[in-house]
Amino acid sequence: MELDPRGQRFAATLTSIVLAVVLATGWGWLALVQTVIFAVTAADPRRGPYSYVYRALILPRIGPPKEREPAAPVRFAQLVGFSFLAVASVGYLSGVTMVGVVFAAFGLLAAFLNAAFGLCLGCEAYVAIRRVTARNA
Repeated sequence: MELDPRGQRFAATLTSIVLAVVLATGWGWLALVQTVIFAVTAADPRRGPYSYVYRALILPRIGPPKEREPAAPVRFAQLVGFSFLAVASVGYLSGVTMVGVVFAAFGLLAAFLNAAFGLCLGCEAYVAIRRVTARNA
């Protein structure tokens, strides 16, 4: 399975907005919603709600992609995002706000880098891990 990288940047933009709202308001439940979105997209990036919005509203206006990217690094990145936002959600919802703030801020940083510059930290980590494990095999 291969994905439209523009869709991933669109999703990262929406994630950045959600996480900025979480950080500004401290809404742990919104962090939990984003955690669930990461869980869904870690299983299949095409099934996440941001992907549906992209395909319904954006893709028809901009046309098919000129290039695609493999889904495995994106799934790994979504799993990393899930992990960070799960910790953030627990922090916010249990009253340990500083934990929520720190982990939501890390999530925002990663999402913003992808949205603004196309740099997917989780994808880069996936590739680096694959290189290291291939050398040691």
